[in-house]
Amino acid sequence: MTSVYTGYSNPYAGSAYSRAVATQPSLANTLATIDDSATGSGNAATNLTLSDGARAQLATASSLPDFATITTVARAALDKLYAAAKATGPLDADGKLTVSLTSFDRRALFAVATNNGGKFTPDEQSVAAAALDSRFNAALAPAAQTTKLTGDHGAIYKAALDYLDAASPEEKATSIWTAQRNAVAKGVQATQTEPSKPPSGISNDPVAAYLAQYPNGSAAPTQDFSSVAKTVRATLDAQAKSAAALGRELVFDRGRKTGQLADLSTIDNRSLSAIALNQDQLFSKQESFAAKQELDSRSRASILTALKQSQKTGDPTQLSLGILNAYSAMSNEERQATHWTTSLRDTAVQNYKSTHTLLSMLKGG
Repeated sequence: MTSVYTGYSNPYAGSAYSRAVATQPSLANTLATIDDSATGSGNAATNLTLSDGARAQLATASSLPDFATITTVARAALDKLYAAAKATGPLDADGKLTVSLTSFDRRALFAVATNNGGKFTPDEQSVAAAALDSRFNAALAPAAQTTKLTGDHGAIYKAALDYLDAASPEEKATSIWTAQRNAVAKGVQATQTEPSKPPSGISNDPVAAYLAQYPNGSAAPTQDFSSVAKTVRATLDAQAKSAAALGRELVFDRGRKTGQLADLSTIDNRSLSAIALNQDQLFSKQESFAAKQELDSRSRASILTALKQSQKTGDPTQLSLGILNAYSAMSNEERQATHWTTSLRDTAVQNYKSTHTLLSMLKGG
């Protein structure tokens, strides 16, 4: 199959990734090897003590599905998408997408992009790589807006560092990830010294490449809000149908003693905003109120996360930066539904600048 997709150059194409993964030892395997060696040596005094970080890594690794399973599931999911779209691949004759990979998580996309197990076509690899690229851009976009508001380039480098650190073990095993992680770490260090100046001259810096392509931040295409409302209306109707099949009523009040409580946890914020604002009168008062409560809960969680980051780092500016990142990540409808106004944004900017100035004065003193 000849690839006609030209929107993205797959950085993993032609790499020896599959061999690297095949020989990459897991933490559990490494520990087992150490344990076997200690037992066989006859040295009864040999002990292995794990740090809290190692214990957490082991727990995470043991709970993850193996990569072969992820690959098999991704292959089946692609085939199911093609069948539903009546397509034979991810691209049509004109090179346009026939299916959406939004339902694929990052690890599944990585399996496709790297052609793990040799199960994916060149077109599938390129489209998956483009999807990964888009997710990186989406992770940086809010922080890019925050940087524009505050002049602090540390915000966008920290966002890139968080994104890279959230990679799967397989992604972290690649030389590409290592090079970019090292570059971003240097960028973070540079912005700690001169936050108002974008770092330069760092090899393999994905943030510099992003800012060169999107000097004002990348804007993700947004679906028409009425279409969002119709889609989430169908989602709620499907939940009601499932509840009815069990002889239950779908309810939106947590205080109700009977009925099946609607699950809003998997609904994205923009869709929740469509329910809460109810601009097209598609939702009941109970549904709108429940959506508003869920949005308020998520807003409080984002502020709490920013506060914890400030406390963890000992940097009080992180609270304002976290609030600004959350604001920048919202659509206009989300801001309206949660009452995150421009006044709130401007206050956060002012708080950041005054706190940063005060800290600079104290350090200078």
